[in-house]
Amino acid sequence: MAKNTKHTGTKALLLGILTGGRSATPLALLALNRDRKELSGAWQDWPAFRTPLGRGLLIAGAVGEIIGDKLPMTPSRTAATGLIGRATSGAFVGMAIGTTGKRDRRVEGAILGAVGAVIGSYVGLLARKSVTKTTGLRDPLVALAEDAAVIAGTTKVLTSR
Repeated sequence: MAKNTKHTGTKALLLGILTGGRSATPLALLALNRDRKELSGAWQDWPAFRTPLGRGLLIAGAVGEIIGDKLPMTPSRTAATGLIGRATSGAFVGMAIGTTGKRDRRVEGAILGAVGAVIGSYVGLLARKSVTKTTGLRDPLVALAEDAAVIAGTTKVLTSR
């Protein structure tokens, strides 16, 4: 397992917060970074990450969510079903990161990821509404900026030591 994992809990929380913005993106980016030595852990052997089909489905889910988020009939991320889905995704990504240390911290990672996802859902929604209101930019354009922020943030968390 990776040696430099003193920030496992922080990474789980941050990935959870980012999951609040886009529920499938952190999982998809984790799948794309499966072979990074710094992320070595038991999660790499889980079927969702081990198999090309599993990784492909995670990536397809992220692409679908990025597209679907721009549609006017998409429900709010803070609706019960949206929060449950985001908390579940946050728990999953947090649990995966929790396996990257010297000690298995998947339970702590799952909790931090789920809590982070709920926090990120509300903060992300408030930020998006605020930017739309104060700048006059249309929501789909602000949503694209949010997509970029989640992708960049997740990449930074996954590649930081």
